[in-house]
Amino acid sequence: MELKFMKTRLFLPFILFLLLLTGTPFASAQFETPVIKEWVVKETNDNGEVEEVEYMSLDGVLVHETDPALAPQPPVVQPGAVTGMPPSDAIVLFNGKNTDGWSADDGSPSQWIVKGGALQPVEDSGVIRTVQEFGSCQLHVEWATPATVEGDGQGRGNSGVFLMGQYEIQILDSYDNTTYPDGQAGALYGRSAPLVNACRKPGEWQSYDIIFHRPVFDASGNVVKRATFTILHNGVLIQDHLELSGGTLWKSKHSVVPYEAHGDKGPITLQDHGNPVSFRNIWVRELAD
Repeated sequence: MELKFMKTRLFLPFILFLLLLTGTPFASAQFETPVIKEWVVKETNDNGEVEEVEYMSLDGVLVHETDPALAPQPPVVQPGAVTGMPPSDAIVLFNGKNTDGWSADDGSPSQWIVKGGALQPVEDSGVIRTVQEFGSCQLHVEWATPATVEGDGQGRGNSGVFLMGQYEIQILDSYDNTTYPDGQAGALYGRSAPLVNACRKPGEWQSYDIIFHRPVFDASGNVVKRATFTILHNGVLIQDHLELSGGTLWKSKHSVVPYEAHGDKGPITLQDHGNPVSFRNIWVRELAD
């Protein structure tokens, strides 16, 4: 018995050595897809200065790739005309009357206005966020880009809705407006293009119905359960239980941030991107993780 115990005790260090040698983690989660690669390229900017630019690819496709052969445009479908009203158990975040329950990003009163029953940013108003914070949830939000078209690509009707203040579903006038697929309406910015382009014409009201389950982090700040998104745009499925591979905040022209550990709840945030995008009928239902 003692000899057998001694052999086991001698063998354990060898097993640990093999694990360390092969790089096998002890407690970190492993994800097979997408394959994420990051690198730095020295480029000359418009001022003639050499700078280091961060690049990222997901499964071999550059973040914000514009070549349609590498990142095809989502097919266009025509959405139905039905929008959703809040169910009895929903928390109404915007009732068309005032900005109660909302603040600026720093907690001060928001500069956004209510006009014609819609919530709108004004020049240099900054983002607006809910005072109450949420984790996993079902979110309904209706939005409209300006009827008068100005600009193109990312400069046309640009805004966004952020879950937990972190994870952006892009808002953009993507009706007959080409941009990089992972930055068009319904994209999880920089991470996942929508399955289809379900945009209505400029000036028409549109809706997002979002089912979101928050990410989970361990005590060391490592993500052990990724966030998931299911999104319907004007009633059309555009993200199908998408497992988010990392953060969506802008890092550079071809890169977004990785996951960064945060709390179990965070605000719902609407972006002021300098375009007068309007919002109405915003409600949320809290979900179990």
